[in-house]
Amino acid sequence: MYRFSNTVIGFLNLLTLLASIPIIGAGLWMARSSTSCENFLQTPLLVIGFIVLVISLAGFIGACFHVACALWFYLVIMLLLIAALLGVTVFGFGVTSKGGGVEVPGRSYSEYHLMDYSPWLKKRIENPKYWNTLRNCILGSKTCDKLASWTPLDYMQNDMSPIQSGCCKPPTACTYNMDAVMLNQDSDCYKWNNAPTVLCYECDSCKAGVLENLRRNWHKLSVLIVTMLVLLIGIYSIGCCAFRNARRAQTDYPYGENRMTKVRPRWDYHWWRWLHDRKEQLY
Repeated sequence: MYRFSNTVIGFLNLLTLLASIPIIGAGLWMARSSTSCENFLQTPLLVIGFIVLVISLAGFIGACFHVACALWFYLVIMLLLIAALLGVTVFGFGVTSKGGGVEVPGRSYSEYHLMDYSPWLKKRIENPKYWNTLRNCILGSKTCDKLASWTPLDYMQNDMSPIQSGCCKPPTACTYNMDAVMLNQDSDCYKWNNAPTVLCYECDSCKAGVLENLRRNWHKLSVLIVTMLVLLIGIYSIGCCAFRNARRAQTDYPYGENRMTKVRPRWDYHWWRWLHDRKEQLY
């Protein structure tokens, strides 16, 4: 049991060390790509990959070679990582708790309104710098091309993704008849254009569709993050045991001294006792 925790920590960190290599590779591969969607993700991938690599290397060296300072560094970084993930989880649930679609009567899809989402998300997506990047991503994905051949009947019967509903068509309530009174219509009705590169990409409904997609993805990702938190807390507990073992090994057996040399063999003890008794008999 003395080295069990060290063995477990060493094995787990070897796995995470190997897992960090494809993560870093994916980030470097995306750095060579010219598409804005992939460049948008490359920095988080590289940061996560290098953090996992450094933590895993420190934990592996500390556990397998009883290096207490490496395990101390490993435990500090692990604690910061757990705190960061916990903070991100709480913050993510806070900013994605609002939102959701509104059903359109007689249609299979829903529509989304920017005012329904949290102020922090709304402020971020309305920033031209971020929106231009996301807009280029949507254009590059050709999401709206799938709707180009739809008939009016298809729009009534088929479901749409949040991005398709918000970016590829005007709001359902918009009226474009010459006799229609346009003053009372949604402002998105005026931003709509049939040009494939324009459509409703500058509409608030398009931004709301992107936020709804983000909200759904976050709720799926949160299951993985919570699972990771539970595993990291378990690994951190085992790491604390490995750290105590490494400290004990350095204290009890300094300078690489073998632990067996600290135990007097039984035959040596009897030989020493016999010499002591003979000495008392002679004197």
